[in-house]
Amino acid sequence: QVQLVESGGGLVQAGESLRLSCEASGNILNINIMGWYRQAPGKQRELVATIAGGGGTNYADSVKGRFSISRDNAKNTVYLQMNSLKPEDTAVYYCNADRVIYYTGSRSVGYDYWGQGTQVTVSS
Repeated sequence: QVQLVESGGGLVQAGESLRLSCEASGNILNINIMGWYRQAPGKQRELVATIAGGGGTNYADSVKGRFSISRDNAKNTVYLQMNSLKPEDTAVYYCNADRVIYYTGSRSVGYDYWGQGTQVTVSS
């Protein structure tokens, strides 16, 4: 089955940077959209950024100009470079892959896969 594994979270001070990575595995042939979402304590999960297979990107207003999403299609990996971090960026960050074509003896399509989450904490 398709699995997503995130890495790169941690504790940093305001103004510092972090880079998150998320690798998808499971005999994958193609992933349409990959993205990052976050959930802070007591709040709903929210979009951070998404990237399409062709490279088109979408960002939440709160991270525009500070965060950059990229992907390596050959490695089925998506990255999130986070610069100028703020305490309000503190959250669990989740990787998402949508419309995944994978092979299990035949071509199959699955939707809306999530990673386990990685904690990002920004101290003031």
